[in-house]
Amino acid sequence: MKHYINTTDWSQAELKFMLDLANQFKQGETSQALKGKSVALLFFNPSMRTRASFELGVSQMGGTAIVLEPGKNAWPIEFDLGSTMNGDTEEHIIEVAQVLSRYCDMIAIRAFPKFKNWNDDRQDKIIKAFKKYATVPIINMETITHPCQELAHMMTIQERIGRPQKKKYLLTWTYHPKPLNTAVANSSLLISTKFGMDVTLLCPNENYLLDKRYMELAKHQAEESGGSFKVTHDINEGYDGAEVVYAKSWGAIPFFGDWKKEKSMRDQYKHFIVNQDKMNLTNNGLFSHCLPLRRNIKATDEVMDANYCFAIDEAENRLHVQKAMMHSLIEK
Repeated sequence: MKHYINTTDWSQAELKFMLDLANQFKQGETSQALKGKSVALLFFNPSMRTRASFELGVSQMGGTAIVLEPGKNAWPIEFDLGSTMNGDTEEHIIEVAQVLSRYCDMIAIRAFPKFKNWNDDRQDKIIKAFKKYATVPIINMETITHPCQELAHMMTIQERIGRPQKKKYLLTWTYHPKPLNTAVANSSLLISTKFGMDVTLLCPNENYLLDKRYMELAKHQAEESGGSFKVTHDINEGYDGAEVVYAKSWGAIPFFGDWKKEKSMRDQYKHFIVNQDKMNLTNNGLFSHCLPLRRNIKATDEVMDANYCFAIDEAENRLHVQKAMMHSLIEK
């Protein structure tokens, strides 16, 4: 049984098939692959684009979406094995996953890190527990990676510049007043290197490097696909000649659980905002962000409103790629 938890579990050819199918859906093709079927959407964290696009996608493919928010409109769930459940949790993942598998044909999970201990968060325990105990395909709607955003991002890149191979790609850290999840940044490296782009990671200093696992995967995938991967802390070097600029903010992993200490460091780097001066250093570069984006914090109004910004196109493409991904899972 195939799951959609990380794109590293899928070959480039399989991902290309999904992207081609997504393009067909965008052009008006339809699928009733979910007719008479249901998909459980579990949101442990807030959502707008993800929830809207998944609910619509399931409906457009003839299925029924069951939206659950554990701890809000559904019982809070316990994930630790062997625990004595005398706290706030009401039922265990072992029962939850099995029951939902009897009701639904797929289960999709959105569960962010707790931002207390990265060694614990990086285990991705929630989605892995569903994978272990469920008997239907599991979909990652964002945990410590965001593989649905990856597909939408690559689909939109291909729409704008064609074949991504050897195109210069910049993933740049940007300032945010709060520490954020590294998921989209991790996924940005995974999908760009998977498709053979020449990838640069720009961040303020070594504290903002991403988890070693994703740095190594990016290097390995770049070598495998004929692209490249490098890191810089120099803004001019990062933007120089870039053809695609992708911005994201994330917290410094060495400071997990001590964000007050990290904030004094982070506040020194507000100048990493994406503005027109930086975009002028690119090779007529395109710009995007996964959204939501704080204007004039992460990127200026001028950048967000420019013709070269494809953030809205990328958000739309979430609907099409997720339909293609669910079609691929259910047909398998």
